Amino acid sequence: MPLNLHLFSNPGKTDIRYIVESSRPYLEKAKEPVVAFMPLASLYAERWLEITKDAFKGLGRVETINAELMSQKEIESILRDCSVVYISGGNTFLLNHRLHASGVMPYLKKKIQAGLPVVGFSAGTIVCGQNILTANDLNTVATNFFDGLKVSPFNFFCHYPFDTHGQSVQDEWLSDYHFFHDNPIVMMCDGSYIKVDGSKTTLVRGEAYIWRKEQEKERLDEGKVISA
Repeated sequence: MPLNLHLFSNPGKTDIRYIVESSRPYLEKAKEPVVAFMPLASLYAERWLEITKDAFKGLGRVETINAELMSQKEIESILRDCSVVYISGGNTFLLNHRLHASGVMPYLKKKIQAGLPVVGFSAGTIVCGQNILTANDLNTVATNFFDGLKVSPFNFFCHYPFDTHGQSVQDEWLSDYHFFHDNPIVMMCDGSYIKVDGSKTTLVRGEAYIWRKEQEKERLDEGKVISA
């Protein structure tokens, strides 16, 4: 089965409607619909729990993954039986550290490569890239794990500004990445939605840009396949 990723910069306007909308088809066709919820980027995951359960009420059961309190076997059991994985935002370094330290990263990657749908925003989007070095977060957890899930050839930057001045500030900071790495960076403004279907990556809607090494930044067109 092909890759099936739904990646957002933010989860909705004032809620998580983008997450629910993209998860709905997988839950509606499942006999026992389950959302594997990974709020691992947050130190205060309980803030998201009630919002998430309310948003998915009537669509599917939410199984929350806690990397500190659950064993690797317990986490993998949820991932084995779920209809969709929802990876929420927060600190990308914390999310990645928990995925690696819990030992679940290889299994999660294997499931995604086998077709398990992933819906994520912000940190949940960034972790799907080659590495997390383009995350605009502090490495407060002091992790040594920087490799992402590598289910996309791109790196991602979320919450990219709409205004020219804000973009120029971020561009100056992001330009350092290409001194050491060759893969392109996709910069997503809030409201943007990128879908990965097999080897095809497409901007479904919103404003986003791609920056390839030794090339000018390019604005992406909605509906057009993004090439590395």
